[in-house]
Amino acid sequence: MAAQDDPAATSIGAPVRARIDASLAPVDAALARRYPGDPGTRQPVHTVYVPADAFGARTVRDWGRQALDALDAHAPDAGALAAALGLAEGAAGEVYERVRAKLVREPVEDLRVDFEDGYGPRPDDEEDAAAVAAARVVADAVAAGGAPPYVGIRAKCLEAAVRDRGIRTLDLFLTALLRAGGGALPDGLALTLPKVTYPEQVGAMAELLGEFERAHGLAAGRLGFEIQIETTQAILGADGRATVARMIDAAGGRATGLHYGTFDYSAACGVAAAHQSPDHPVADHAKAVMQVAAAGTGVRLSDGSVNVLPVGGTERVHAAWRLHYGLVRRSLARAFYQGWDMHPGQLPTRYAAVYAFCREGLDAACARLAAYAGREAGAGGGAGGVLDEPATARALSGYLRRGLDCGAVDAAEVTERTGLGRADLDALAGRPPRT
Repeated sequence: MAAQDDPAATSIGAPVRARIDASLAPVDAALARRYPGDPGTRQPVHTVYVPADAFGARTVRDWGRQALDALDAHAPDAGALAAALGLAEGAAGEVYERVRAKLVREPVEDLRVDFEDGYGPRPDDEEDAAAVAAARVVADAVAAGGAPPYVGIRAKCLEAAVRDRGIRTLDLFLTALLRAGGGALPDGLALTLPKVTYPEQVGAMAELLGEFERAHGLAAGRLGFEIQIETTQAILGADGRATVARMIDAAGGRATGLHYGTFDYSAACGVAAAHQSPDHPVADHAKAVMQVAAAGTGVRLSDGSVNVLPVGGTERVHAAWRLHYGLVRRSLARAFYQGWDMHPGQLPTRYAAVYAFCREGLDAACARLAAYAGREAGAGGGAGGVLDEPATARALSGYLRRGLDCGAVDAAEVTERTGLGRADLDALAGRPPRT
Protein backbone atom coordinates (compact mmCIF):
# COMPACT_ATOMS: atom_id res chain seq x y z
CA MET A 1 0.00 0.00 0.00
CA ALA A 2 1.34 3.45 -0.91
CA ALA A 3 2.36 5.72 1.95
CA GLN A 4 -0.18 8.34 0.93
CA ASP A 5 -2.93 5.77 1.40
CA ASP A 6 -1.80 4.72 4.91
CA PRO A 7 -4.41 6.06 7.41
CA ALA A 8 -1.76 5.97 10.17
CA ALA A 9 0.86 7.89 8.20
CA THR A 10 2.75 10.61 10.14
CA SER A 11 4.84 13.56 9.04
CA ILE A 12 7.00 14.30 12.11
CA GLY A 13 9.96 11.97 12.27
CA ALA A 14 11.68 10.32 15.21
CA PRO A 15 14.63 12.78 15.22
CA VAL A 16 12.23 15.68 15.69
CA ARG A 17 10.39 13.93 18.49
CA ALA A 18 13.69 13.12 20.19
CA ARG A 19 14.74 16.76 19.91
CA ILE A 20 11.47 17.89 21.49
CA ASP A 21 11.90 15.33 24.29
CA ALA A 22 15.39 16.62 25.00
CA SER A 23 14.32 20.26 24.98
CA LEU A 24 11.45 19.56 27.43
CA ALA A 25 13.41 17.29 29.76
CA PRO A 26 14.19 20.15 32.19
CA VAL A 27 10.49 21.08 32.24
CA ASP A 28 9.52 17.46 32.88
CA ALA A 29 11.95 17.33 35.80
CA ALA A 30 10.70 20.64 37.20
CA LEU A 31 7.07 19.50 37.00
CA ALA A 32 7.88 16.27 38.81
CA ARG A 33 9.85 18.10 41.51
CA ARG A 34 7.59 21.09 42.09
CA TYR A 35 4.17 19.50 41.57
CA PRO A 36 4.22 15.95 42.96
CA GLY A 37 0.52 16.12 43.91
CA ASP A 38 -1.16 15.38 47.21
CA PRO A 39 0.85 13.05 49.48
CA GLY A 40 -2.21 10.85 50.05
CA THR A 41 -1.89 10.89 53.82
CA ARG A 42 -4.61 11.92 56.24
CA GLN A 43 -5.10 15.66 56.68
CA PRO A 44 -6.39 16.71 60.10
CA VAL A 45 -9.54 18.82 60.14
CA HIS A 46 -8.05 21.24 62.63
CA THR A 47 -5.00 22.28 64.62
CA VAL A 48 -5.37 22.97 68.32
CA TYR A 49 -2.87 25.44 69.78
CA VAL A 50 -2.03 25.05 73.47
CA PRO A 51 0.45 27.38 75.24
CA ALA A 52 3.51 25.44 76.39
CA ASP A 53 2.93 26.33 80.04
CA ALA A 54 -0.60 24.88 79.85
CA PHE A 55 0.37 21.66 78.04
CA GLY A 56 0.57 18.40 79.93
CA ALA A 57 -0.25 14.72 79.90
CA ARG A 58 -3.98 15.34 80.38
CA THR A 59 -4.40 18.14 77.81
CA VAL A 60 -6.10 16.11 75.10
CA ARG A 61 -8.41 14.31 77.56
CA ASP A 62 -9.26 17.61 79.24
CA TRP A 63 -10.16 19.21 75.93
CA GLY A 64 -12.43 16.29 75.09
CA ARG A 65 -14.08 16.36 78.50
CA GLN A 66 -14.62 20.13 78.39
CA ALA A 67 -16.06 19.87 74.88
CA LEU A 68 -18.50 17.18 76.01
CA ASP A 69 -19.42 19.26 79.06
CA ALA A 70 -20.21 22.19 76.77
CA LEU A 71 -22.35 19.96 74.57
CA ASP A 72 -24.22 18.56 77.58
CA ALA A 73 -24.80 22.02 79.01
CA HIS A 74 -25.84 23.87 75.85
CA ALA A 75 -27.01 21.20 73.37
CA PRO A 76 -27.94 18.06 75.31
CA ASP A 77 -29.59 16.38 72.32
CA ALA A 78 -29.65 16.47 68.53
CA GLY A 79 -32.66 18.76 68.40
CA ALA A 80 -30.96 21.36 70.56
CA LEU A 81 -27.83 21.32 68.42
CA ALA A 82 -29.90 21.52 65.23
CA ALA A 83 -31.79 24.52 66.57
CA ALA A 84 -28.59 26.24 67.66
CA LEU A 85 -26.73 25.74 64.39
CA GLY A 86 -29.51 25.49 61.82
CA LEU A 87 -28.75 21.86 61.00
CA ALA A 88 -31.22 20.04 58.78
CA GLU A 89 -33.44 17.89 61.00
CA GLY A 90 -32.89 14.78 58.92
CA ALA A 91 -29.12 14.96 59.38
CA ALA A 92 -28.99 16.28 62.93
CA GLY A 93 -29.26 12.93 64.72
CA GLU A 94 -26.46 11.29 62.77
CA VAL A 95 -24.20 14.33 63.08
CA TYR A 96 -24.86 14.71 66.80
CA GLU A 97 -24.08 11.10 67.66
CA ARG A 98 -20.92 11.13 65.58
CA VAL A 99 -19.75 14.36 67.21
CA ARG A 100 -20.22 12.91 70.67
CA ALA A 101 -18.38 9.73 69.72
CA LYS A 102 -15.54 11.75 68.23
CA LEU A 103 -15.13 13.83 71.38
CA VAL A 104 -14.78 10.63 73.38
CA ARG A 105 -12.57 8.72 70.95
CA GLU A 106 -10.35 11.38 69.37
CA PRO A 107 -11.19 14.94 70.45
CA VAL A 108 -8.01 16.43 68.96
CA GLU A 109 -6.62 15.47 65.55
CA ASP A 110 -3.64 17.83 65.51
CA LEU A 111 -2.04 19.60 68.46
CA ARG A 112 0.63 22.26 68.47
CA VAL A 113 2.44 23.12 71.70
CA ASP A 114 2.86 26.86 71.35
CA PHE A 115 6.07 28.64 72.30
CA GLU A 116 5.21 31.75 70.30
CA ASP A 117 2.30 34.18 70.76
CA GLY A 118 0.42 31.93 73.15
CA TYR A 119 3.51 31.55 75.34
CA GLY A 120 5.32 34.85 75.00
CA PRO A 121 8.79 35.85 76.26
CA ARG A 122 10.02 33.88 79.26
CA PRO A 123 13.35 33.48 81.07
CA ASP A 124 15.60 31.15 79.07
CA ASP A 125 15.78 28.49 81.75
CA GLU A 126 11.98 28.41 81.96
CA GLU A 127 11.52 27.98 78.21
CA ASP A 128 14.33 25.40 78.10
CA ALA A 129 12.55 23.32 80.73
CA ALA A 130 9.19 23.71 79.00
CA ALA A 131 10.60 22.54 75.65
CA VAL A 132 12.11 19.40 77.17
CA ALA A 133 8.99 18.71 79.23
CA ALA A 134 6.76 19.05 76.15
CA ALA A 135 8.91 16.55 74.26
CA ARG A 136 8.67 14.02 77.07
CA VAL A 137 4.90 14.37 77.33
CA VAL A 138 4.56 13.89 73.57
CA ALA A 139 6.86 10.86 73.59
CA ASP A 140 4.97 9.27 76.48
CA ALA A 141 1.62 9.86 74.76
CA VAL A 142 2.88 8.35 71.51
CA ALA A 143 4.26 5.30 73.33
CA ALA A 144 0.97 4.81 75.18
CA GLY A 145 -1.13 5.23 72.04
CA GLY A 146 -2.85 8.33 73.41
CA ALA A 147 -1.30 11.04 71.24
CA PRO A 148 -3.28 12.86 68.57
CA PRO A 149 -2.51 11.66 65.02
CA TYR A 150 -0.44 14.82 64.55
CA VAL A 151 1.45 16.69 67.28
CA GLY A 152 4.41 19.05 67.50
CA ILE A 153 5.43 22.59 68.38
CA ARG A 154 5.37 26.14 67.11
CA ALA A 155 8.64 27.76 68.16
CA LYS A 156 9.38 31.45 67.85
CA CYS A 157 10.09 32.82 64.39
CA LEU A 158 13.43 33.46 62.68
CA GLU A 159 13.36 37.23 62.96
CA ALA A 160 16.51 38.66 64.52
CA ALA A 161 15.04 39.55 67.93
CA VAL A 162 13.92 35.98 68.76
CA ARG A 163 15.90 33.87 66.30
CA ASP A 164 18.32 32.29 68.75
CA ARG A 165 15.52 31.55 71.20
CA GLY A 166 13.38 29.94 68.51
CA ILE A 167 16.23 27.77 67.23
CA ARG A 168 17.17 26.67 70.73
CA THR A 169 13.59 25.70 71.62
CA LEU A 170 13.22 23.75 68.38
CA ASP A 171 16.52 21.97 68.97
CA LEU A 172 15.76 21.17 72.61
CA PHE A 173 12.34 19.77 71.74
CA LEU A 174 13.54 17.63 68.84
CA THR A 175 16.59 16.35 70.73
CA ALA A 176 14.56 15.40 73.80
CA LEU A 177 11.84 13.83 71.64
CA LEU A 178 14.37 11.75 69.75
CA ARG A 179 16.00 10.54 72.96
CA ALA A 180 12.68 9.73 74.59
CA GLY A 181 11.66 7.82 71.48
CA GLY A 182 14.75 5.64 71.51
CA GLY A 183 16.26 7.34 68.47
CA ALA A 184 13.04 7.56 66.46
CA LEU A 185 10.65 10.46 65.90
CA PRO A 186 6.86 9.96 65.84
CA ASP A 187 5.23 9.63 62.43
CA GLY A 188 2.79 12.45 63.10
CA LEU A 189 5.41 15.01 64.14
CA ALA A 190 4.43 18.52 62.98
CA LEU A 191 6.52 21.69 63.21
CA THR A 192 5.28 25.22 62.53
CA LEU A 193 7.34 28.24 61.47
CA PRO A 194 5.47 31.48 62.29
CA LYS A 195 5.67 35.07 61.02
CA VAL A 196 7.56 34.38 57.82
CA THR A 197 8.25 37.37 55.58
CA TYR A 198 11.02 36.26 53.21
CA PRO A 199 11.78 32.99 51.40
CA GLU A 200 15.24 33.08 52.93
CA GLN A 201 13.70 32.45 56.36
CA VAL A 202 12.06 29.32 54.99
CA GLY A 203 15.37 28.26 53.48
CA ALA A 204 17.03 28.78 56.86
CA MET A 205 14.44 26.57 58.57
CA ALA A 206 15.04 23.86 55.98
CA GLU A 207 18.79 24.14 56.60
CA LEU A 208 18.32 23.84 60.37
CA LEU A 209 16.26 20.69 59.99
CA GLY A 210 18.79 19.24 57.58
CA GLU A 211 21.55 19.86 60.11
CA PHE A 212 19.52 18.12 62.81
CA GLU A 213 18.99 15.11 60.54
CA ARG A 214 22.70 14.86 59.79
CA ALA A 215 23.64 15.21 63.46
CA HIS A 216 21.44 12.25 64.39
CA GLY A 217 21.76 10.06 61.31
CA LEU A 218 18.15 10.57 60.26
CA ALA A 219 17.05 10.15 56.66
CA ALA A 220 17.38 13.33 54.61
CA GLY A 221 13.99 15.03 54.36
CA ARG A 222 12.58 13.26 57.43
CA LEU A 223 11.58 16.59 58.99
CA GLY A 224 9.06 18.88 57.34
CA PHE A 225 7.32 22.01 58.54
CA GLU A 226 4.32 24.26 58.07
CA ILE A 227 4.69 27.89 57.01
CA GLN A 228 2.41 30.37 58.71
CA ILE A 229 1.13 33.10 56.44
CA GLU A 230 0.75 35.99 58.86
CA THR A 231 2.47 38.90 57.14
CA THR A 232 1.56 40.84 54.02
CA GLN A 233 5.09 40.27 52.70
CA ALA A 234 4.39 36.54 52.67
CA ILE A 235 1.71 37.11 50.05
CA LEU A 236 3.15 39.93 47.97
CA GLY A 237 6.80 40.89 48.07
CA ALA A 238 8.34 44.30 47.49
CA ASP A 239 9.16 43.18 43.94
CA GLY A 240 5.49 42.53 43.20
CA ARG A 241 5.92 38.75 43.10
CA ALA A 242 3.84 36.21 45.00
CA THR A 243 6.17 35.44 47.89
CA VAL A 244 4.32 32.37 49.09
CA ALA A 245 5.14 30.46 45.92
CA ARG A 246 8.82 31.27 46.40
CA MET A 247 8.59 30.10 50.02
CA ILE A 248 7.35 26.68 48.96
CA ASP A 249 10.29 26.42 46.59
CA ALA A 250 12.75 27.64 49.26
CA ALA A 251 11.64 24.83 51.59
CA GLY A 252 13.31 22.31 49.29
CA GLY A 253 10.48 19.80 49.56
CA ARG A 254 10.09 20.16 53.34
CA ALA A 255 6.99 22.39 53.33
CA THR A 256 3.95 20.41 54.46
CA GLY A 257 1.37 23.15 54.91
CA LEU A 258 0.45 26.82 54.63
CA HIS A 259 -1.46 28.07 57.68
CA TYR A 260 -3.27 31.38 57.46
CA GLY A 261 -2.91 33.61 60.53
CA THR A 262 -6.18 35.51 60.82
CA PHE A 263 -5.29 38.23 63.27
CA ASP A 264 -1.65 39.00 62.51
CA TYR A 265 -2.41 39.24 58.79
CA SER A 266 -5.56 41.32 59.24
CA ALA A 267 -3.79 43.68 61.61
CA ALA A 268 -0.91 44.06 59.15
CA CYS A 269 -3.47 45.14 56.55
CA GLY A 270 -4.89 47.75 58.93
CA VAL A 271 -8.20 45.95 59.53
CA ALA A 272 -9.94 47.18 62.68
CA ALA A 273 -10.08 44.62 65.50
CA ALA A 274 -13.86 44.28 65.29
CA HIS A 275 -13.62 43.17 61.65
CA GLN A 276 -10.69 40.77 61.83
CA SER A 277 -12.19 37.47 60.70
CA PRO A 278 -11.46 34.56 58.35
CA ASP A 279 -14.15 35.87 55.98
CA HIS A 280 -12.81 39.43 55.62
CA PRO A 281 -11.90 40.35 52.00
CA VAL A 282 -8.19 40.66 52.87
CA ALA A 283 -8.32 37.13 54.25
CA ASP A 284 -10.02 35.82 51.13
CA HIS A 285 -7.37 37.47 48.94
CA ALA A 286 -4.48 36.02 50.94
CA LYS A 287 -6.00 32.55 50.99
CA ALA A 288 -6.71 32.63 47.26
CA VAL A 289 -3.03 33.37 46.61
CA MET A 290 -2.03 30.59 49.00
CA GLN A 291 -4.39 28.19 47.28
CA VAL A 292 -3.05 28.81 43.79
CA ALA A 293 0.57 28.75 44.96
CA ALA A 294 0.12 25.42 46.75
CA ALA A 295 -1.97 23.67 44.08
CA GLY A 296 -0.34 20.46 42.96
CA THR A 297 2.68 20.88 45.23
CA GLY A 298 1.51 18.53 48.00
CA VAL A 299 1.53 21.46 50.43
CA ARG A 300 -1.77 21.55 52.27
CA LEU A 301 -3.84 24.52 53.38
CA SER A 302 -5.25 25.55 56.72
CA ASP A 303 -7.55 28.43 57.51
CA GLY A 304 -7.05 30.52 60.63
CA SER A 305 -8.83 30.83 63.93
CA VAL A 306 -11.99 32.45 65.30
CA ASN A 307 -11.49 34.45 68.49
CA VAL A 308 -15.13 34.62 69.63
CA LEU A 309 -15.18 31.90 72.25
CA PRO A 310 -18.25 29.85 73.29
CA VAL A 311 -18.25 30.74 76.97
CA GLY A 312 -20.89 32.07 79.36
CA GLY A 313 -24.62 31.46 79.22
CA THR A 314 -26.37 29.32 76.63
CA GLU A 315 -27.49 32.25 74.49
CA ARG A 316 -23.93 33.54 74.25
CA VAL A 317 -22.53 30.07 73.61
CA HIS A 318 -25.04 29.45 70.83
CA ALA A 319 -24.14 32.75 69.17
CA ALA A 320 -20.44 31.85 69.24
CA TRP A 321 -21.21 28.35 67.97
CA ARG A 322 -23.25 29.67 65.05
CA LEU A 323 -20.42 32.00 64.09
CA HIS A 324 -17.79 29.28 64.30
CA TYR A 325 -19.95 26.70 62.53
CA GLY A 326 -20.72 29.09 59.68
CA LEU A 327 -17.09 30.08 59.20
CA VAL A 328 -15.92 26.46 59.20
CA ARG A 329 -18.57 25.55 56.63
CA ARG A 330 -17.50 28.52 54.53
CA SER A 331 -13.88 27.36 54.64
CA LEU A 332 -14.82 23.82 53.67
CA ALA A 333 -16.75 25.03 50.64
CA ARG A 334 -13.63 26.97 49.60
CA ALA A 335 -11.43 23.86 49.85
CA PHE A 336 -9.74 24.81 53.12
CA TYR A 337 -10.26 21.52 54.92
CA GLN A 338 -8.34 22.42 58.05
CA GLY A 339 -8.48 25.33 60.51
CA TRP A 340 -7.39 26.39 63.97
CA ASP A 341 -9.34 25.80 67.16
CA MET A 342 -8.35 27.80 70.22
CA HIS A 343 -10.82 26.60 72.88
CA PRO A 344 -12.38 23.22 73.82
CA GLY A 345 -15.83 24.70 73.32
CA GLN A 346 -15.09 25.07 69.59
CA LEU A 347 -14.63 21.32 69.09
CA PRO A 348 -18.37 20.50 68.94
CA THR A 349 -18.95 22.98 66.14
CA ARG A 350 -15.74 22.05 64.32
CA TYR A 351 -16.86 18.45 64.08
CA ALA A 352 -20.52 19.31 63.51
CA ALA A 353 -19.54 21.48 60.55
CA VAL A 354 -17.16 18.91 59.07
CA TYR A 355 -19.56 16.02 59.57
CA ALA A 356 -22.54 17.88 58.16
CA PHE A 357 -20.45 18.94 55.14
CA CYS A 358 -19.34 15.37 54.51
CA ARG A 359 -22.70 13.73 55.07
CA GLU A 360 -24.88 16.19 53.19
CA GLY A 361 -23.06 15.41 49.97
CA LEU A 362 -22.51 11.71 50.61
CA ASP A 363 -25.29 10.28 48.44
CA ALA A 364 -24.60 12.56 45.49
CA ALA A 365 -20.84 12.02 45.62
CA CYS A 366 -21.24 8.26 45.85
CA ALA A 367 -23.71 8.16 42.96
CA ARG A 368 -21.44 10.21 40.73
CA LEU A 369 -18.37 8.18 41.61
CA ALA A 370 -20.19 4.88 41.11
CA ALA A 371 -21.37 6.08 37.71
CA TYR A 372 -17.87 7.19 36.77
CA ALA A 373 -16.36 3.87 37.87
CA GLY A 374 -19.04 2.01 35.89
CA ARG A 375 -18.33 4.08 32.80
CA GLU A 376 -14.62 3.39 33.14
CA ALA A 377 -15.49 -0.32 33.30
CA GLY A 378 -17.59 0.00 30.16
CA ALA A 379 -21.04 0.32 31.73
CA GLY A 380 -21.55 3.82 30.29
CA GLY A 381 -23.74 6.64 31.55
CA GLY A 382 -23.48 9.29 34.22
CA ALA A 383 -25.26 10.14 37.47
CA GLY A 384 -28.14 12.59 37.30
CA GLY A 385 -27.13 13.80 33.86
CA VAL A 386 -23.57 14.66 35.00
CA LEU A 387 -20.73 13.21 32.94
CA ASP A 388 -17.71 13.52 35.21
CA GLU A 389 -14.11 13.68 34.06
CA PRO A 390 -11.05 12.11 35.75
CA ALA A 391 -10.25 15.36 37.57
CA THR A 392 -13.71 15.43 39.12
CA ALA A 393 -13.45 11.74 39.99
CA ARG A 394 -10.28 12.60 41.92
CA ALA A 395 -12.15 15.36 43.74
CA LEU A 396 -15.07 13.05 44.56
CA SER A 397 -12.71 10.40 45.85
CA GLY A 398 -10.88 12.98 47.96
CA TYR A 399 -14.18 14.15 49.42
CA LEU A 400 -15.08 10.63 50.50
CA ARG A 401 -11.59 9.91 51.81
CA ARG A 402 -11.69 12.99 54.02
CA GLY A 403 -15.02 11.88 55.43
CA LEU A 404 -13.62 8.44 56.19
CA ASP A 405 -10.47 9.81 57.80
CA CYS A 406 -12.24 12.06 60.30
CA GLY A 407 -15.13 9.71 61.12
CA ALA A 408 -17.88 11.60 59.31
CA VAL A 409 -18.76 8.51 57.27
CA ASP A 410 -18.04 4.79 57.54
CA ALA A 411 -16.33 2.55 55.00
CA ALA A 412 -19.42 0.33 54.79
CA GLU A 413 -21.58 3.32 53.80
CA VAL A 414 -19.26 4.23 50.96
CA THR A 415 -18.86 0.67 49.71
CA GLU A 416 -22.60 0.04 49.84
CA ARG A 417 -23.31 3.11 47.71
CA THR A 418 -20.39 2.86 45.29
CA GLY A 419 -19.17 -0.72 45.26
CA LEU A 420 -15.71 0.73 45.94
CA GLY A 421 -13.33 0.05 48.80
CA ARG A 422 -10.61 2.26 50.21
CA ALA A 423 -8.03 0.95 47.75
CA ASP A 424 -10.39 1.83 44.88
CA LEU A 425 -10.79 5.36 46.20
CA ASP A 426 -7.02 5.68 46.49
CA ALA A 427 -6.60 4.55 42.88
CA LEU A 428 -9.25 6.95 41.58
CA ALA A 429 -7.56 9.76 43.50
CA GLY A 430 -4.25 8.86 41.87
CA ARG A 431 -2.70 8.28 45.30
CA PRO A 432 -0.67 5.38 46.66
CA PRO A 433 -2.62 2.89 48.77
CA ARG A 434 -2.57 3.43 52.52
CA THR A 435 -0.19 1.17 54.42
